[in-house]
Amino acid sequence: MNAAVAQSPFEILARYERLSLAHASATQERFEAPGLWRGIGYRAGSHLFVSGIEEINELLAVPTLTPVPGTKPWLLGVANVRGNLMPVIDLARFLFSERTLHSERTRLLVVRQGNGNVALMVDEVFGQRTVDMEQRRGAEPEDDPRLARFVDDRVDVDGQRLAMFSMGRLVRAPDFRQAAA
Repeated sequence: MNAAVAQSPFEILARYERLSLAHASATQERFEAPGLWRGIGYRAGSHLFVSGIEEINELLAVPTLTPVPGTKPWLLGVANVRGNLMPVIDLARFLFSERTLHSERTRLLVVRQGNGNVALMVDEVFGQRTVDMEQRRGAEPEDDPRLARFVDDRVDVDGQRLAMFSMGRLVRAPDFRQAAA
């Protein structure tokens, strides 16, 4: 009789779990090693950014938006996300006065702001990025005055030059908090 046939479904699953844990432990050590920083990479307009993974609560496809009259053009409206109303901001329009064109790659980055959340519309999200100490040492300061208050450094990650964008500074900025026209 074949050994695989003799195993119960539980034994097969237990074996898969052992193999998975053996593989995951090496991967986890690499991501939790001292000096590594993890973030989510995204594009707003022609600019590439990465923000700390702990600063972004959720990634969403763009739901139906309800416009809010009397607001700045970068406040696109509010969205109902699982029963909670959330303001939706066009990040490129706020930062650069460039409107985000909606496509199948357009996403919302949900960020905590005060006692609620705010959603930032970006052109695309290109996933998790890890920055090590060597990349941080090679970082250059942000030279775009529109970004300098939110970005300290630009780093090279996977062949891309990414601005390390602080969502915390963005949501505390007085002009971001004042959306009334």
